[in-house]
Amino acid sequence: QVQLEESGGGSVQAGGSLRLSCAASGRTVSIYGMAWFRQSPGNVREFVAGINWDSAMTYYADSVKGRFIISRDIGKSTVDLQMDTLITEDTATYYCAAAFKYYYGQRNPHDFGSWGLGTRVTVSS
Repeated sequence: QVQLEESGGGSVQAGGSLRLSCAASGRTVSIYGMAWFRQSPGNVREFVAGINWDSAMTYYADSVKGRFIISRDIGKSTVDLQMDTLITEDTATYYCAAAFKYYYGQRNPHDFGSWGLGTRVTVSS
């Protein structure tokens, strides 16, 4: 069992930056990959970025490529999401998720077995 807790959300103006962090606890040795998803009211939960826990290979949604960077610290069992050049369309609740079988960039929420409660990001114009 792995528990995930996000932090770092908040409000920022367009063009600004935020850094989200997700701390994993419990049986973290079972993690193969972690990812960030986001969801805004009336929309489905969408993949933002993912990282293979061992190789650190990263994957990004086209909408955030070049603006967001995902990274992980195995020793601390954390995964961060650096978000730069934020736009209003980035406004959403951001969720951290962990994959336990294998991870090669999967983007379907069903491929992830643990989720955090989310952290809110609001970008104003």
